[in-house]
Amino acid sequence: MKRFFVFALMLVGISLFAKAQYADYFTSATMRLDYNHVGNSGEEHFAFDQMVNDGEWAGSKTVLIDELKLGKYFFEVKDAKSGELLYSRGFASIYGEWETTPEADKEWASFHESLRFPWPKAEVNVTISKRNIKNGFDPVWTYKVNPKHHRAFISPVKDHYNTIDIVVNGKPEKQVDIVVLGEGYAKEDMGKFKKDAQRFAEVLLNTEPYASFKNKFSIRAVETPSPDSGVNHPHQDIHTRSALSVTYGAFDSERYALGYDNKTIRNAAAAVPYEFTAILMNDSIYGGGGIYNLYITAAVNNAFQEYLFVHEFGHHFADLADEYYTSATSYEMDAEHMEPWELNVTANPDPETIKWKDIVTEGTPIPTPWEKEKYDEHSIAIQKKRVEMRKAKVEEKVMEEFFIKKRTWDDKLLSNMKHSGEVGAFEGAQYKATGLYRSAANCIMFTRHDEFCPACQRAIKLIIDQYSN
Repeated sequence: MKRFFVFALMLVGISLFAKAQYADYFTSATMRLDYNHVGNSGEEHFAFDQMVNDGEWAGSKTVLIDELKLGKYFFEVKDAKSGELLYSRGFASIYGEWETTPEADKEWASFHESLRFPWPKAEVNVTISKRNIKNGFDPVWTYKVNPKHHRAFISPVKDHYNTIDIVVNGKPEKQVDIVVLGEGYAKEDMGKFKKDAQRFAEVLLNTEPYASFKNKFSIRAVETPSPDSGVNHPHQDIHTRSALSVTYGAFDSERYALGYDNKTIRNAAAAVPYEFTAILMNDSIYGGGGIYNLYITAAVNNAFQEYLFVHEFGHHFADLADEYYTSATSYEMDAEHMEPWELNVTANPDPETIKWKDIVTEGTPIPTPWEKEKYDEHSIAIQKKRVEMRKAKVEEKVMEEFFIKKRTWDDKLLSNMKHSGEVGAFEGAQYKATGLYRSAANCIMFTRHDEFCPACQRAIKLIIDQYSN
């Protein structure tokens, strides 16, 4: 008991020291550093835009350094005089995905992006680094931040949005804070938006491992009314201008939905304390997207809305990789199987060094045999049929029934194999049929399943700790 008491005092001491360090270097406000990210598949450039006071700092004041280092990019904030590291976070971006598409081989593009960190009291150097082929990071841009710059909007924007507290469990600095924005909701749809936001919170916080830590989450919604109901669908010749400019058809992928108007999305999100963003789309067509430390989009008027909420939030929250490999993607993946940085997939099936070695079920062979040939044959046939149905533009209800049958087939096969329910290394993940492995036969990141695999759950817990301690 005495040793526990001493350990507890040590933790309190560390926490008090970290808070004192925060107070030495930062104010209570949030700095949003806006910049433009420009390039093509061969080169990229960054250009400063502005600094904005994004409201009170909602993040931890003790866990300021990101030891997980997930994401394609990583940024560090260092004191300009001493060089001391003050804050860091990993992230991903639309640009980071776009540069892997065929379009980037032929054209240049520009994307507006933001970094958020506590507002510094003095000048700091902000460096963005990009992950290299060896899983390290190379600096690609450094900018000296003068908090008194003539393009620094020091005064916070006054709250001119209607906001709704969905779930509030404590002070922002001790919570994982999520903001829910609405896209494609007209003024008369605001009642529906509130119910959809409540449904999002209910689904997310009743899914493990979020459910076990639901008291560490606060979720608030911001009303962002659009002129009309619905979202833009260029592939279906449905053209709509909505509040946040979210559109289906990102990277010419019919079901991938992204919003490119970064400033508008950020300004709306800042109406409440937030670290993570969910954009709910008032639309019936299946689709969405999720980018690490940026946001998710998810259609809410669809039979798979609950799956979309949780799957896409997994990408955004914990940088979880897709574990499926038979569906078409917009990206051109590397031919070499470099060990993925994501915590739920691996290229290393060595039982002695696999990244989730400590949670492998005793006696489970690594790699783990499963009925892959049977699954692949069925899934490839399904994908072929799916393409035909999309070309024929069948009604969404017909597509939903098609996907429901696929989910039933998947669950039956994957839950009744010799090693179902065990933690191992099942070949097929992250868009690759061979050479990459997932920790379980089934997962929310693999099929339209309703549970995360153990590797995903552990990754999510690490992020919860990072933002709520």
